[in-house]
Amino acid sequence: MEHIRISGFAKSIPKRIVTNDELAQQLDTSDDWIYSRTGIHQRHIVTTENTSDLAIDVAKQLVEKNQIDVSTLDFVIVSTMSPDTLTPSVAAKVQGAIGANHAFAFDLDAACSGFVYGLSVANALLSTQYQRGILIGAEVLSKLVDWQDRSVAVLFGDGAAGILLERTQTPSRIMSESLKAYGAQSDALTAGEFPNQNLLGTITSGDSFFHMDGRAVYGFATREVPNVLNDALSKAHLTADDIDVFILHQANRRIIESIAKRFGQSIEKFPMNMMAYGNTSAASIGIVLTELFEQRQIHEGQLIALAGFGGGLTAGAMIIKL
Repeated sequence: MEHIRISGFAKSIPKRIVTNDELAQQLDTSDDWIYSRTGIHQRHIVTTENTSDLAIDVAKQLVEKNQIDVSTLDFVIVSTMSPDTLTPSVAAKVQGAIGANHAFAFDLDAACSGFVYGLSVANALLSTQYQRGILIGAEVLSKLVDWQDRSVAVLFGDGAAGILLERTQTPSRIMSESLKAYGAQSDALTAGEFPNQNLLGTITSGDSFFHMDGRAVYGFATREVPNVLNDALSKAHLTADDIDVFILHQANRRIIESIAKRFGQSIEKFPMNMMAYGNTSAASIGIVLTELFEQRQIHEGQLIALAGFGGGLTAGAMIIKL
């Protein structure tokens, strides 16, 4: 029986660090106020880079570290809600930059659920005729943040991470998934509205910045993420006790602590790094995965639960065996 193997991990983090203390110089806030509510101490922000620059760096690392012949890549998927442009896609720029001339490429936007959604799509592709592909979550959210708005300026950061996926005979595999959308609640988190113009002039001016109903999003996450995780666990015929590591989207420490408590699991099984990176949307799960791999805190044979949640509103969970 053929399965899907994650055979490489990589991340790209901008060098520029913006601490809570730095934000407090221009906003009515403090490190204590931000950290107590979010778990965030700092975030990384680009200087001259754009989303494609971070994604290209990740792809090049995956190719070099794993000594991949780029002609054998079948696809490049980039999950992002902050592309350089609507077209060309970030994925197309990545494909061109690494010379993967035989690969098709496209972007996927499911906001903070993007990495899980993208992994689902990649799994489906590799379950048909394709053999090898790259999935990257990449975001430059700083271009969508109103840095004078305390409610969002303290939350988001920039970064990218990705994985190399291959069809394999080994027993590692994606065991189950649960993907959900809640479009009726879409106004709870918005960003990137374009001006609506036609021949007669401007209809609406557009507002590119993040706007969030924090209370609604918090309630959604603490309510729906356990539901998609339970659904994925049930499909895999597993319980939360069977899972070695839960890797959740890094939006808010309180959300993750609430979910750990809901499942009766030790918080030690829920690694967190939002204190260093903030909320990096579609990149966050991949960044945690890569750091755990680099630190040898995850290994073959382990059962990993992934869960993303955010704009759309969307939520998704997946159980994988490394």
